[in-house]
Amino acid sequence: MTGILGSGTQKYAGSSQQKARLDFLDILLSARYEDGTGLTDLEIREEVDTFLFAGHETTASALSWTLYSLAQHPRHQDKVREEVNHLLSGRDDDTIHWEDLHKLPYLTMCLKEAMRLHTPVPLIIRSVLEDTVIDGVTVPKGFDVSIHLYGLHHNPAVWGPDHMEFDPSRFRPERVKDRDSHAFLPFSAGQRNCIGQNFALNEAKVLLARLIHT
Repeated sequence: MTGILGSGTQKYAGSSQQKARLDFLDILLSARYEDGTGLTDLEIREEVDTFLFAGHETTASALSWTLYSLAQHPRHQDKVREEVNHLLSGRDDDTIHWEDLHKLPYLTMCLKEAMRLHTPVPLIIRSVLEDTVIDGVTVPKGFDVSIHLYGLHHNPAVWGPDHMEFDPSRFRPERVKDRDSHAFLPFSAGQRNCIGQNFALNEAKVLLARLIHT
C-alpha cells in the first residue's frame, strides 16, 4: 500500500523511489475512505476493469463498426471524406483541433448511426433501491432490471421497419428534435450514465477523421 507525500510526490514503503506524477494505479492504491481504510484488491481490480472496458474497448468497438459501416456504404464514406478534406484544406498537417469537432456534422451522424446499429454496450443492468412503478408495474426493491440497449436501438416503433439499415440521416437535427431523448442511449442515461461520454465521442471523431482523411 502506498501513501501520498505532499504535492503529488509518492514514496513507496521500504523504498526511496519517488514519483512526481501519479498514474491511475497510484491514485487507486492511495485512495482512502472517510474511515482511513483503502480499497481492497477486488475493488481495485473492478475499477481497473471498468476503465479498461468502458474507456477503451467500447470506443475502439464504436470506431471499428463505424469504419465497417462506411466500408459497406461508399456513398456515405465519400461524404465523410469530403467533409474532413474540406475542413483540413490548406492546412500544413491533418491535426484535428478542439474547435474543429463541431464542424464535422456528417461524420458525427455516421458515428452515431453506427453506434445505434452496432451498439457497443448491448445491455446494462440497474439495481432497484426502492419500490418503483414502471408503466403501472411495481418493481420491488432489491430487484435487478436489465435494459436491452440493442433492442432499444432497433425498436421499429422508433426507428422504422428499416432499423437494420445504416442511415445517418436519422440523426439530422430536424429528426432528432421530435424523438424521445431516451430512444438512443449508447452511453446510458441518468445518474449512472457514462462519465466519459463526451471524451469518448470526441476521441472517436478525431480518430475517424484522421483515418479517413486523404
